[in-house]
Parts: sequence; structure tokens; C-alpha cells
Amino acid sequence: MYARRVRAGLRGWGGVGAMALVCALAVAFALLLPHTQDHPDGSTGAGGRGGAEGTLAKADACEDPEAQSLTPATVEGPATAAVKKRGYLSVGVDQNSFRWGYRNPNSTAETVELEGFDIDLARRIAEELLGSPDRIRFKAIPTNQRVPAIQSGQVDMVVRTMTITCARLKDVAFSAPYFLTGQQVLAPNSSPVKGYDDTLAGKRICSAAGSTAYEKLAADRASGNLPASADISTTVPSQLDCLVRLQLGQVDAVVTDSALAASQAAQDPTVQLKGKRFTTEYYGVAMKKDATDLVRRVNRILADYRQDGGWKASYDKWLSPTLGRDSESATPPTPRYK
Repeated sequence: MYARRVRAGLRGWGGVGAMALVCALAVAFALLLPHTQDHPDGSTGAGGRGGAEGTLAKADACEDPEAQSLTPATVEGPATAAVKKRGYLSVGVDQNSFRWGYRNPNSTAETVELEGFDIDLARRIAEELLGSPDRIRFKAIPTNQRVPAIQSGQVDMVVRTMTITCARLKDVAFSAPYFLTGQQVLAPNSSPVKGYDDTLAGKRICSAAGSTAYEKLAADRASGNLPASADISTTVPSQLDCLVRLQLGQVDAVVTDSALAASQAAQDPTVQLKGKRFTTEYYGVAMKKDATDLVRRVNRILADYRQDGGWKASYDKWLSPTLGRDSESATPPTPRYK
């Protein structure tokens, strides 16, 4: 009853600050989210001080992390067999990223289902593996818990705007990339911040703990490509928490994936993207390192999803309003395998 009253009070994105706060609190519980009928419980700017745009990838002898996945196949092995035996797919997702994975506050339904670009993809994987897009259980996973959730077996995979990096490839396996993005700055309209450059001097910058945004900020400040006076100490469990901090005046700017930043700017007309994206990154579906058969199967599903128009239809529905039909992100990345 309380949840219905809260939702009613937050109708429309005009209440985005309050909505973001509610969502941020909700993530902390990491609740098992709705699910299935079969199982009802069931981010050019200047790139710093004159730095150029580049792929964010740190690693010992690792280059092009987005090209390190396995070739597609339909073989069934232990990982896929376990999912089929259980009867549902367990997927770690976000529940508060507008148009990616979120509960729509404008919904009039009694039970507000998760929706968005990542949710569409997760349901497509469930449909191909198990015959129905509803044979799935979603679990809210904070940004900094995505890798642990996979390693511990809490979820079979994470479909949550997760960037493929060389560092993460040491801990989890990734599918081929399904989305092109990069880091970008978000700040109030009236802010003197112009992008990822010297205008960040003395500014308080928020990023999500365990994110590629924080890694980039820390590396660039250490190397001198970010002003030493930039305060990057504010990190939060989930990226939307940064928007809340920005709205409350607790930070001056946010650094996150450009796709997420665009969605947040669409929610709140008092903030805007500053400068262009200053890295090139790719999202992938993350799975356990030894789940090779599941990785190959997901790559086959992704190939079909690109070819049959499913990917494009989902982009047009969810992301075109914020990123545009002519964006370089409006076309799925061409996969390369190792």
C-alpha cells in the first residue's frame, strides 16, 4: 500500500529527484524482482588536458577486450544444462537506470514490471534458452557487486550496462559486445564545467564504485591528465545515486557512461551533458569464466538478435529518444572473436 502511495506521488519525471532517491534506497535491499508466470517467486571532450579519445582498457598484455569472447555456437554444456534443469534464468540487472533497466513511475499497473533495453536483451536470452521470455528471475545488483554476484553464483549472468575491460576479463567471461558507449560528464546547466577538461579543477566529481568511470578518473588524476584539485572521493554503490548527489548539491559533476548520462539528462531538465564522450567502451553480458558453453550460446543469441531486427527495435523504443537515430550507438557493434 505504501509503495502504491509513493508511486502515485511520483507520477511523471518531474519528480525525478525523489524518484531517484527512492530507487537508490531500493537498490540497497538487492531484492529479487518480478520474474515469471511459471515461477511467481520466482558513459571529445578534451580527454583531460589535451588527451585524445581512447579505449579504456588496462591490462597486462590485453588489447581490445571487446574482441576476446568465444565464437558463437549452439552446443549445450554444463552451464546451459544447469539453467535448463532449473527451469529459469537468473539475471543481475539494474532497476533504476531510465530506459535501460527501471520501473516506470508512470505505469498504471498494480505490479510495475522492469523494462528497458537491457531487460529486453535478458528476456530474449531467456526465450532462446528456455522457450519463454518469462522464464527469468531478475535480481537487482549494485554496480560494485556485479562481478561478485557472478562469481558467487547468485546469478547466471549480468546484463547491466557492464563495460568489457581487460581487468574484468580476469574475473568473469563476457559475451561479444552488444552496445557502444564511452565516458561523459554530466553537470547542472548553469555549471561552468565544459567537459572532461581543466574546468573540472576544484570540482567534486561523483562516480560509481567499481566502475570504469572511477578507474579513468583515478588514472588520469595520477597521470596529470585531470587537474590534481579535482575531488574524486565521492563514490556510490549504484550510478543513479550520483544523480541524487548532484541534485542535492553535494557534488558538482558526474562522470558515467554517455548512454546513462543521456538518460539522466532526459529525466532532469536542470542537468546536461558537458562536452563529448572521452573514451570508447562496449557493454557485454558477463558470465562465469568457466561457463564457456553459455558464453558461446549467448553469442549465438546476440548474433540472431542483431540480424533479425530485435536489437534495432529495442534501441528505437528505449534509446532513440535520448541518443537519437543517427548516433554512432544506434547500430550494434560488429563482433570480433578471439
